[in-house]
Amino acid sequence: MDTKRKAWLYCRIDAPEDTHGALKKQKEKLDGYARQMDFEVVGASEDLSSGLDYNRAGLKDAMAAAKAGEVEALIVHSAIRIDRDTAKTVDFLRQLNDCGVKVYSPLEGEISVERQAKLSSPLLG
Repeated sequence: MDTKRKAWLYCRIDAPEDTHGALKKQKEKLDGYARQMDFEVVGASEDLSSGLDYNRAGLKDAMAAAKAGEVEALIVHSAIRIDRDTAKTVDFLRQLNDCGVKVYSPLEGEISVERQAKLSSPLLG
């Protein structure tokens, strides 16, 4: 019986065209990280879009897989690949958490709601 956790890879770059293969390189890096973390990659999506445009097909595909219970993890290059607006990233992470999905990055490790929420809160002091 295979007990590997299932993961979805999500890649995004904001270049209007990918002449240097950045999406392919990003996906290869995420795939290698998934193997290192002993995940089974069951899906992937990508977007060539601004990090300020939250309404992206690839991001929607990742959320749909989470809501369908198909994955336990989303693997991204970094939190800003989800969205450059930290509040929107926190909202997305909460939705994933509600589905039982954790987010991981080869650069940042586990990307938690709590850590991202701290980034969006004004410093008190």
